[in-house]
Amino acid sequence: MFIYALAAAAGAAAPQKSFGIKEALFPNGQPNWIGIATLVILAIMSFGSFYILFTKLMEQNKIMGQYKNIGTFWRAPTLREGAAKLEKNSAWRQIVDDGIAAEDQHGKMTDAMEAHDWLHGSLARSEAFVNARLAGGLPFLATVGATAPFIGLFGTVVGIYNALINIGLAGSASIDKVAGPVGEALIMTALGLLVAVPAVLAYNWLQARNKKIAELLSGFSTDILANINSKGAVKPALPAAPATPAAPVKK
Repeated sequence: MFIYALAAAAGAAAPQKSFGIKEALFPNGQPNWIGIATLVILAIMSFGSFYILFTKLMEQNKIMGQYKNIGTFWRAPTLREGAAKLEKNSAWRQIVDDGIAAEDQHGKMTDAMEAHDWLHGSLARSEAFVNARLAGGLPFLATVGATAPFIGLFGTVVGIYNALINIGLAGSASIDKVAGPVGEALIMTALGLLVAVPAVLAYNWLQARNKKIAELLSGFSTDILANINSKGAVKPALPAAPATPAAPVKK
């Protein structure tokens, strides 16, 4: 009976307090403006990271899907006829159109080497433009991945500093007065890591896919240059076109 009485007395004397993100942002009912600002910045970073991830992923899938029609383009008699079979405003159509425009202009050059350099430079410029467009937004992901943990750590440092000041003013350093505020401050570090890790993974994944698309663009640009310089004689090897099913014979 005596043990039960002690346990009951200890339970009654234990402080009743909840800990969490709400208490970290509003300690003692007062707003922690630095913690709130840190949370808002991390939320903006997280939203921006996922927005870039999904938009760039759709853009990459669209370009890689359009590449499936390249075989149809090369089966056309001329580049102009083949360009009409490509989707308008696509990366592949842009390279072809820039190549045709450069071909129309290279006749004004008297030196054959200058004409070749002009064609090569025009196609390289078109290719670089597409790659630059694909890389748009990736610096933001890299910035988030590099800075989000430190932003969260800043919120933690300020939170621990405020907690230590409150503990000093209260004149008590018991475990219940230390563990709660410090644990709440560490939530900011966890949130910073939670924002940074997806951003780093998305950056590396999108970069790898951009590299694959850049290789396809480079090969396509080289084929266009060879085709123009050979007056249409040089074309890449293509698989045979699918056979058209024969019409049923009427009896």
